Order: sequence, then structure tokens, then C-alpha cells
Amino acid sequence: MNIPDAFAARMKSLLGEEEYTAFVASYAEPRKQGLRVNRLKFSPDALLARIDWPLSPVSWTKDGFYYPENLRPAKHPYYHAGLYYIQEPSAMSPASILDARPGERVLDLCAAPGGKTTQLAASMQGEGILVTNDNNPNRVKALVKNVELYGVRNAIVTNETPDKLAVAFPEYFDKILVDAPCSGEGMFRKEPDMIKSWSETAIETCCGMQRSILVDAARMLRPGGRLLYSTCTFAPEENEQMIAEFLDKHPDFSVVPVHMHEGWEKGRPEWTRDPASYAQVSRTARLWPHRVKGEGHYVALLQKAGEVIEPAPANLATKGKKSLEKELADFYTFVKETLPSWKGFEDSRFMLTMHEDRVFLSPAGLPDLKRLRLARQGWLLGTIKKKRFEPSQAFAMGLQATDVIRTVHFTADDPDVIRYVKGETLMIQAEKGWNIVCVDGYPLGWAKGIGTSLKNMYPAGWRWIDGG
Repeated sequence: MNIPDAFAARMKSLLGEEEYTAFVASYAEPRKQGLRVNRLKFSPDALLARIDWPLSPVSWTKDGFYYPENLRPAKHPYYHAGLYYIQEPSAMSPASILDARPGERVLDLCAAPGGKTTQLAASMQGEGILVTNDNNPNRVKALVKNVELYGVRNAIVTNETPDKLAVAFPEYFDKILVDAPCSGEGMFRKEPDMIKSWSETAIETCCGMQRSILVDAARMLRPGGRLLYSTCTFAPEENEQMIAEFLDKHPDFSVVPVHMHEGWEKGRPEWTRDPASYAQVSRTARLWPHRVKGEGHYVALLQKAGEVIEPAPANLATKGKKSLEKELADFYTFVKETLPSWKGFEDSRFMLTMHEDRVFLSPAGLPDLKRLRLARQGWLLGTIKKKRFEPSQAFAMGLQATDVIRTVHFTADDPDVIRYVKGETLMIQAEKGWNIVCVDGYPLGWAKGIGTSLKNMYPAGWRWIDGG
């Protein structure tokens, strides 16, 4: 790997000759592959019992595993059931440290493609409010897909700039994750194109964005709340120096010590302009690629002083109750005919809402979101069409097989399960009407039984593609 001379000189100056040699040698090693089990649906023990893969645990998260380079977990039906997420091991550390809890209000501010969002969601276990955001309209599409694939039911997906979110959510969140846009020095091995775009000017540009994002994040954090700042770069300007500058301007914040795992290193106050004044920086953590099995990360956990202030809840529904009930008649008919035992829409923590012809189950207690660009205003259940309701893929992925009357079950090694996720019509007997298709009891999506065959409703953008 040909790394830029200026980058090499910077790192040698920071680390010293001996450690720099070990650091740069790590780039010649195969990159570490990881997957994280989705506890919304599955458990690590269940994965190990069902799949004979040579996995080893990632020490800083209870759900993460390393897998060998020749393994292709994305080519297993369980991946299409959302039972695990393929994630670089270092990237599992921020959400693990933030430790979101059921019932909390949590924001993932720079969230795409969604790995950390799905990790936060699993920790919340469907309880509380998860707002997940990315201001790039193309990247937010991947975020939406992953939220839906992994069965996240309590999320709002926004496509906004942090300053606009700060207006809508003043002192609202218990916990905020800022996995900040950065110069990506920890991505060189995974994405070699990052090497071409690296420059010291790029570091300065990233610092400007990080500075602004942190200011807006601080405005959205409630008194007593916690903010996790992370990057996948090694530049002190974007890490220790960024935290030092933030503390200067926000004296109501302090650094919470990060629990150190084997191979982790404390943040370096000596890389700030005044090490004595910024001793708190040593409570942050660095994951170096020559010290841990991962590409590298920086993490800092911050806490805001003060007492808890509860924001006043507001109704997200845009129609009067009678009008909404009338428009939802076809939805209620579908529920009665297809999943009569499912009572999710009666849960007081959620409310049925509509946007145009789409039906959502949205978390209750949200502020007014009308001025925000919403990619999803909750769990997308489906669409009201002419005198019928058509369920969404997201609805299927958030259900359990036992919720649905008509089910089609395949084992993971059944050729029909691959045909299904390829979008093919299945020539099998099935009950007439909407069926949920499952692999080993876990939903994959919808199909319509028409007697001698099963009409495949698996979405085109999700389908299995041969090769790769």
C-alpha cells in the first residue's frame, strides 16, 4: 500500500520511529472482518448453535464476532432475515460505549449506512425513541434499508442538517452518537480510494464540519445526557484537539472515562496545545490497527451537567382522529384477515400516522416534525391503495412469524429460500392471501398465495445477486 509521504511523516512524528514501524506494518496484513448479531431478532448463542462458522468474539461488544476472510456471510439467508450486520470490528465500539437503554431518547446524528443505528436499536429493544439522521439524500437510502432490514420499529429517519434538527429537538435526547465525518485514515486498508483523497487540507475541512456538528449536538442533549463522539481517523486535530476545543467552549460538559479493553490506548493530552489543561482527554480512547484486531477508531464519551428537563410531547398525526380512522379502514381489514393476534397499533407508546397514502406506526412523544425532511416517520407498515392495504417489506421484517396466520417456512439449506430472495415465483402450494415467508422461523418478506404458486413480493432493491 502506497501511503502519502505527508501522512507517513505526520504519523512518524506522532508515534516515534519504533511504533510507527508497527503501525505501518499493519497495513500489509489482511483487514479484519466482523459481524454483529441483531439482538432484536436473534442471540449470539443462537447464531453459534445454528451455523458452523469459525467465529471468534470481539472483546468490546457482547454481540460482535470476527470471521475469516474467505467466509461470505452476506450470501447466507440469515443475512436477508436481518439476523446479523456485517460491520468492521472497531466500528462496533462507539454504540457499545454509549450504551443506549430501553425507553431512552437517542439520536444517531451522522448515521448512514446504519451499522451504529442498528446497534443502538438492538440495545433499546424497541422501547424509546431513536432518531437516526444523515444529511446526504443518497446515503440516507442505505440507512432506511438497514433500519427496515433489521426490524427496527421505534425509529424516525431524517434527512437533515444538524442545525435544523437542533431547532426541532432542543435539549430532547438522553444520548447522542456523533460518528463524525472525518479524513478516514482508519479506512485506508478497507477503502484504498481514501488514500487518494487524503490531505492536510482535507483534515482542516473535516475539523470545520466536526466543530459545527458538535455545537448542534450539544444543543440537542438534555441536561445529564451523554454524547459519544467518534471518528475513524488518527489525526489529533480531529480527535483530542477537537474534544479539547469543545470543552473550552462548553464548560457544562465533562469527559466520562471510557472502559479500556485489551489493546486500547488512552487519549493523548500531549497532542493538545495545553496538556495540563486538557488532562480529561486521557479519559478518551484510541483503537490503533497495530494494537487491536480492527482498522482503528477514536472514541470520547461526554456528559452534560444539570438536571433532567422533560420536553412536552406532541402529536405527529397530520389528520383529525375521525379522518385518520376512516382512511385506515383497509389497514384494519388487512390486520384482521392476516395477523389478528398482532396488537402493535394498540401500544400506547406508539401511534398510527399517515403521510399521503403510507401508514406508519410512530413513537409517541415526538415534537413537531413538519419542517423536517423525513425519510421515515416511524415503522412503515404499508400503503393504502384502491380499496386495499398493501403491506411493506419493513412491516414483514419487524414482525414475528407467529404474528401472521399464513406462513411459508423454509430451512436455510432449502433451494427455494434462495429462489425467494432472488425474487422468483415459487411453484408451491400456499394458502390464498398474504403469506409471510420465513427461514428457520425468521421472516424474510411477503408473498401472495394464489393456489398452485406463490407470487413473490420481495422488493427488487433487496434481491440476492449472484457473484460478489
